Amino acid sequence: MESPHGAPRGISVTAENFGLKGPRGWAFRGVRVDAEPGALIAVEGPSGTGRTCLLLALTGRMRPTEGHASVGRMRLPKQMAAVRRISALGPVPGVTDLDPALTVQEHIHERALLQRRFGGSLRSLLRPRAERRASTKERIDSALAAAGLDLDVLPKGPRTSVRDLERLEALRLSVALALIGEPRLLGVDDVDLKLSDAERAEAWALLRSVAESGPTVVAVCSEAPEGAVVVSTAAAREEAQNDQDDQSAESGAAGDDSGAEDRVDGNETKGAADAIAETGRA
Repeated sequence: MESPHGAPRGISVTAENFGLKGPRGWAFRGVRVDAEPGALIAVEGPSGTGRTCLLLALTGRMRPTEGHASVGRMRLPKQMAAVRRISALGPVPGVTDLDPALTVQEHIHERALLQRRFGGSLRSLLRPRAERRASTKERIDSALAAAGLDLDVLPKGPRTSVRDLERLEALRLSVALALIGEPRLLGVDDVDLKLSDAERAEAWALLRSVAESGPTVVAVCSEAPEGAVVVSTAAAREEAQNDQDDQSAESGAAGDDSGAEDRVDGNETKGAADAIAETGRA
């Protein structure tokens, strides 16, 4: 999936000191990303370290509370709506779940209708019906090919229900549905969940192929593959916690010396006050 001019459709993703705090504390904090267009970005870490929240924040679906990030020339959180327009989500539990009662063909038809109605320009809606159908078919065929999903090999072909798909087939379907919109940034959650070693290798090969020929891919996983741009939420959380512990220790030390003003000069007193202020802001 390339632009008409032959340039890759991927987009750069950068972040510095990126964090998101919710009602129960920090979902993630201190994240740094530096990825070129068309990169495969692996968000690595154990469950519960804010991996999905980071994925949603980088694709413009959750508002960060600290630091900054850029998707191409678009800044987060200021231009979240613009980032959403050029990004798409593959499988994200609780956000883009496939309906197990629907068939593969029904999911594809539904996504194509939504894309034509809400994702296209007014000019595209005014084109002749035959031209619109041909364009839609081309988008679908391209998305299915990029996702490596061959409908003919499914148990009941296009009429196969989602509940009858293997996990890897469901992943391919979710990716294909996202690619129908021709995004420049694709988010995929839990890539390696409940997959065998062989299936995991196949899933990463799929996403690497998508990134090389189409959008930049951000994929959540427990273990990143070789060659990916790795962003560790566990490491970022540990570093942020260490910083907070250091600040707390400095605050405690300042408190212990608060009654010994005759042993410190004005500069040391000011330094202790600054440490306490920094701890409060953290």
